[in-house]
Amino acid sequence: MGSPTRVGNIRKPKEKMRFVATAFVAILFGFFLGVSFPTVSLTKMNLPSSLLPSIDLSYIEDKYSGFSTQALVNAWSSLKSNRDISVKHIPNDAKIWVPTNPPGAERLPPGIVESESDLYLRRLWGLPSEDLTIKPKYLVTFTVGLAQKQNINAAVKKFSENFTIVLFHYDGRTSEWDEFEWSKRAIHVSSRKQTKWWYAKRFLHPDIVASYEYIFIWDEDLGVEHFNAEEYIKLVRKHGLEISQPGLEPNNGLTWQMTKRRGHSEVHMQTEEKPGWCNDPHLPPCAAFVEIMAPVFSQDAWRCVWHMIQNDLVHGWGLDFALRRCVEPAHEKIGVVDAQWIVHQGVPSLGNQGQAGSGRAPWEGVRERCRREWTMFQARMVGAERAYFEEMGIDPPNSTAR
Repeated sequence: MGSPTRVGNIRKPKEKMRFVATAFVAILFGFFLGVSFPTVSLTKMNLPSSLLPSIDLSYIEDKYSGFSTQALVNAWSSLKSNRDISVKHIPNDAKIWVPTNPPGAERLPPGIVESESDLYLRRLWGLPSEDLTIKPKYLVTFTVGLAQKQNINAAVKKFSENFTIVLFHYDGRTSEWDEFEWSKRAIHVSSRKQTKWWYAKRFLHPDIVASYEYIFIWDEDLGVEHFNAEEYIKLVRKHGLEISQPGLEPNNGLTWQMTKRRGHSEVHMQTEEKPGWCNDPHLPPCAAFVEIMAPVFSQDAWRCVWHMIQNDLVHGWGLDFALRRCVEPAHEKIGVVDAQWIVHQGVPSLGNQGQAGSGRAPWEGVRERCRREWTMFQARMVGAERAYFEEMGIDPPNSTAR
């Protein structure tokens, strides 16, 4: 009878020792796991979803004090919701190379590439998907000085909420425009003594304004009493115009025959000029021609025109005769909208930003540069065409650049 009791007494100490050893190993393992946990990539740990809510984030928050507990909880929730669609078993040496991506982005997965942008204003809070109550379909820019503040205020009111408004300030004064409610929603870009074509080349790249169907690039000295932007676009669409402008009041200042308003038509695309001015009735200035004071471009036409604007020829003189190169057939897709017309007030505001010297007024030096740029642009266009045809090994056609 004494033998079984003795055996039982011997087993109990062995079981106790085994339990203590197991507990010690478990504690030691837990300690090393805890020490190494912050350096473990959470996205690589295949943790059961039932464990995620039980993790105490206070320790992690102490280590990464830039994040709130709530932010980390949100991150965990996002990880949980996406765990079933995560990519698995990606080799460490996997490479991405997509030649059809935009230049410079070949190493990115195509799904992340944003090759175009817009000028939509965004909030600093809330969900990005809820930022915009409306996405403007059109863009209008004015290059302005404070002296024309009231005139621009009247002009902007002719453009609906379907337009993004951009003001380019050549006098460096922007805060004074805050008295207008619309100005607080507009985009203001300021650089002293620069022209609208300087601004357009640098801030209106086609990939930046790709969201807009039509782009208005206007001067500041335009009377718009008889103009409505939405009605204008309806007529442009109706007549298939890729490049256009409103008709100009014919009895106010000097203007080309082509851009003068006609009283009994919606749109015109051809005219007659002085004898000898138009060797071809389908070419400028008798057709395929608008002036540079108030042009309107379709998205596709602007992509071409932007590339034609020269970085150093900032006044844009000569562009009006070359716009035809960006649409085909130009004499059918470039026109003047008579039913929506404006008045060119001819205020020499930007001209007065020139530099006086040698007994000349500031505007005189500006006008001289304008004429010089016209000659330079013509020479560049003719030279570029000739070089291209010679490289192709064919005889260049007679140039019609003016």
